[in-house]
Amino acid sequence: MITVTPYIPENITVHLGPPDSYAANVTVPFTDYIKNVASSEIYPTWDESALRANILAITSFALNRVYTEFYRSQGYDFDITNSTAYDQAFVNGRNFFQNVDQIVDETFNTYIRRKGFVEPLAAKFCNGTTVTCEGLSQWGSQNLATQGYNSLQILRNYYGDNIELVSNAPIRGITTSYPGTPLRQGSTGPFVIVLQRELNRISQNYPAIPKLPAVDGIFGPQTEAAVRKFQSIFGLPVDGIVGPATWYELVRLYVGVNALSELQSQGQQYYTLSAQYPGALQQGSTGDYVRKLQYMLSVMAEFTSSIPQIQIDGIFGPATRNAVIAAQRYFGLPETGAVDSVTWQRISDQTGGIRNAVNYSRERNPYGIGATAAPAFAPQNSSRRGSPQRGSANQRYSKTTTLTQFPGKDLALGSKDPGRQEGLS
Repeated sequence: MITVTPYIPENITVHLGPPDSYAANVTVPFTDYIKNVASSEIYPTWDESALRANILAITSFALNRVYTEFYRSQGYDFDITNSTAYDQAFVNGRNFFQNVDQIVDETFNTYIRRKGFVEPLAAKFCNGTTVTCEGLSQWGSQNLATQGYNSLQILRNYYGDNIELVSNAPIRGITTSYPGTPLRQGSTGPFVIVLQRELNRISQNYPAIPKLPAVDGIFGPQTEAAVRKFQSIFGLPVDGIVGPATWYELVRLYVGVNALSELQSQGQQYYTLSAQYPGALQQGSTGDYVRKLQYMLSVMAEFTSSIPQIQIDGIFGPATRNAVIAAQRYFGLPETGAVDSVTWQRISDQTGGIRNAVNYSRERNPYGIGATAAPAFAPQNSSRRGSPQRGSANQRYSKTTTLTQFPGKDLALGSKDPGRQEGLS
């Protein structure tokens, strides 16, 4: 899931009911699945651009479920359900509309993603009449089509201008991300890099997991210590060995904290940005590190009136320079407007302190760099296609972020925090 470029599966397994229901699974060709859902969700009499936009959304949503191993990482034996409370409509054995059949054959290996992200967009949608949502409105797409919008324009109207279409994606049978054999101290290679990146990202939400200073592909004592802490937090056997159970719990948490299966995803990138100083940034600089700088400044601006809000666009222009100068003034540093190592570190430390003090929301962090994510399985409105919530209340609460984490025991009169002195609030 983490290192593999998305592909089109030859087949997909559909659960004919909500995730926890005792219902049958059916495995069908992926193209037949898209034709079935499209024939069940939209009207064949709509304009072609509306049909294409909806089919691309259906395809991308299904591919996101496969790519993130959304259900399989939770122990299910299917890839997607036919419940519209969670996924999209699928009527086993139904016939397909001829024009839908033709469009799917032309577009089944094309999907939507956000620029700079790897995963197919979790392109949620609703009918736009009886149910509304943050994604595509099916009837609204037809209205736009009658106004002359093409399919990409329709999609960008609902999902934003920062989406793009990936064409001619490779086709193959579904494969799992698990390396096939357990990883343990002494293991090396790309799967260890995946493991280390996952642990470091998850540790932002669960600070008890020690941060790995180097993502080097070498499973040494520090990686083992982080694995052991992860296992202890999530109720796995604490042996420091990454077998299938630990691997897929890592995948599940990584997908959750990055919201990869949500429309407002923090995004899986091909390379993970380091928190270390990237080198001098100044007016005229561009790229992801400028974007990260702008995000950190925007967090500070929320709580420091002397720092102006700026646009997060990856371009170090005059507005970003002014914000840097304001931050340098705030820290008592030379007001150069350029970001040296000291300025970067002070801004980074200040942002980290703010994130730890408040549950800074994903909505105010559209680029998802270093944000404190919401619990991976927060309850969803049943009228929207969202994520299921599994396990007992105790299990769910134990997997929330630090600020809301269940302490592991009931609280009653006289309870106090460890080390708390009497008389202190």
